[in-house]
Amino acid sequence: MHGKYINCFLFFAFTCFFPFAGKAQEVKPWSGFGIEADVMVGRVFKQEVKFKLPIPPVSTAIDINLVQHTCGRKAWHKGRNYPTLGLGFCYINYGIDSVYGRNFSLYPNISIPLIEGKKIRWTISLGDGPAYVTNFYRRTAPVNTVNVAVGSHFNNFVKLSSQLQYQMNRHWDLRLGANLEHMSNSSYRKPNLGINMPGGHIGVCYYPVTSKPECVLRNPVQLKNRWLAQVRLSMATVANYTSGGPSYPVYIATGYMSRRWQNQNKLFAGLDHAYYENIYAYQRNNEINPGNERRHSFKSTVFAGNEFLFGRLGLVVQVGAYLQQSVLLTPAIYEKLGGHYYLVQKEHGPIKELFLSAMVKTHLNVAELGEVGFGFGF
Repeated sequence: MHGKYINCFLFFAFTCFFPFAGKAQEVKPWSGFGIEADVMVGRVFKQEVKFKLPIPPVSTAIDINLVQHTCGRKAWHKGRNYPTLGLGFCYINYGIDSVYGRNFSLYPNISIPLIEGKKIRWTISLGDGPAYVTNFYRRTAPVNTVNVAVGSHFNNFVKLSSQLQYQMNRHWDLRLGANLEHMSNSSYRKPNLGINMPGGHIGVCYYPVTSKPECVLRNPVQLKNRWLAQVRLSMATVANYTSGGPSYPVYIATGYMSRRWQNQNKLFAGLDHAYYENIYAYQRNNEINPGNERRHSFKSTVFAGNEFLFGRLGLVVQVGAYLQQSVLLTPAIYEKLGGHYYLVQKEHGPIKELFLSAMVKTHLNVAELGEVGFGFGF
């Protein structure tokens, strides 16, 4: 499972952070590169009845983010209003070390401008990456049976924020905004309620050269709003239903149709079919459906969603409903969030797309599993 999080991290890091390495002839080297430093104050909130942890009066965090303002070197930059790419480090002190421990996270991120003026910039940001937590639920020394939110050292960290940024001069910006951090291990280890921490942040950003690089003007390439038949094959690992129990594989096969629109989005709809080895084991252990356990270990769904394209990276939002469930029922509606990294993107040929995939399946604020795999379109 540690490899799963490393793969998810590399998936986004390679896509988002590589622009720092290149030096385009049209743009002055290091133009648009900066270092953001934020101080965050928030409070853990109880997202469901099972969350019985003591709530700290206040939680604090420090966030350092290496950023690069895009300036048109890639064709998609202008279509997304020249977003900012970053690689961040976040340190969180939840407020009760003996229960929550502390969180160290490394996350690639992207910030998209909503409104931009001469001095003021309003952005929305999304980041995702691996996290290490110093304290989690365990019955062995050091015992911690209070933290029913986190079941392992290694977790997935997601940060959503929105901020106003004021340009004082060509080198310094002031930042003020609101944020939400979520951490969980996608049910690889139980318990896994996750920790949600909303709050606010204030900080500065320093640009050694300039915060506003000169944009490279490119003629937009208009792509056809084509249809594709697509297949995605994935695998996940989920824990048994008790703390310290074994983990089991989940195999997912997905088929769907997609249609590109406005050059930088893909609408899609299709079917998802998954086999859960943990549900099979649960039936065997409890003598449920004897002789037919495997037949009752599948889940089938119908879904629809949109993929937001950023060059070779696609951010996926998917909502689905169950057509068939196993003996262990879940809410009728689910969500999947994640991304695709495209190894192949072609307009012609038998295989037009080939991509790596990393997704998290949730039922509102409860994560069911994290899956990794690959897919193609033809």
